[in-house]
Amino acid sequence: MTRTFSGVKPTGHLTLGNYLGAVRRWAETDQHRSDALFGIVDLHALTVEHDPARVRRLSRQAATLLLAAGLDPELCTVFVQSHVDEHARLSYLLECTATDGEMRRMIQYREKGALARAAGESVRLSLLTYPVLMAADILAYATDEVPVGDDQAQHVELTRDLAIRFNQRYGHVFTVPKAVHPQVAARVMDLQDPTSKMGKSTDGGAGVVYLLDDPDVVRRKIMRAVTDSGRDVAYDPGTRPGVANLLEILAACENGNPEGLAGAYASYGAVKKDTAEAVVELLRPLRKRHAELAADPAYVDGVLRVGAARARGLARPLVDRAYRAIGLLPPG
Repeated sequence: MTRTFSGVKPTGHLTLGNYLGAVRRWAETDQHRSDALFGIVDLHALTVEHDPARVRRLSRQAATLLLAAGLDPELCTVFVQSHVDEHARLSYLLECTATDGEMRRMIQYREKGALARAAGESVRLSLLTYPVLMAADILAYATDEVPVGDDQAQHVELTRDLAIRFNQRYGHVFTVPKAVHPQVAARVMDLQDPTSKMGKSTDGGAGVVYLLDDPDVVRRKIMRAVTDSGRDVAYDPGTRPGVANLLEILAACENGNPEGLAGAYASYGAVKKDTAEAVVELLRPLRKRHAELAADPAYVDGVLRVGAARARGLARPLVDRAYRAIGLLPPG
């Protein structure tokens, strides 16, 4: 059975973009067709300034939301990255395989480093090296496929390069994964800036629908969404990104297509109203299930404990083999 790995970083509350772009597919498709591992990659949240209590809180919330969205512990493995030591163990070996030039060419390092400097903050070394930790997340489990969007393709290419280089130098240890780009995933844009992706780390949140927003808050955010010049409703992401974003969200909620929906509307207000109600109804069962799970933290802890044990069982033999291959003396 094909093995896949996907992760979510607890740097903010999960959004409608996270759900429509990835999490819904994980629940409806990936956990059924593959041996799927889903990690709360909390170590990645430490690459920038953070509040420790908030990282812990968001990690638990993310795990609870993944379960509420339909991930079934009987079908897949849900765990917290820092609960499995093999991620950090393997990351150092891969740092010894990667080069400084490779790290400095990573697009997200350049972008996030520039933002940190502009804000007068120092740039942590972990921001430079975290793509290696991401590679370790993938390679530790002999992952075959990594479902990613275009913005993460560079990280999978680095992972492939490191796996091939390690195998050539020290003997075959790692499966060389491939990136897969699911066709069903929706790309949800910020409601206030429809040229930017809806992100959970966005400041303010006026253009971001969070999965746990109250229904009235969801309606208010969508009704206040930026639209475009012109009065007729047309699907044209290039010249009318605002209404195109709303049509794409509505289409994703109703399993329709945005081009077809556009012809059914005579005003932007009607599009907003229907989109708001569609999102509220889409999130209603998820919010209900989240409330039930949040009231039973022992269950969530149990799922994470079992998930970490299974992940550890998969990763440890492979990482131990990598340690031997690179020349480290095994413990007595």
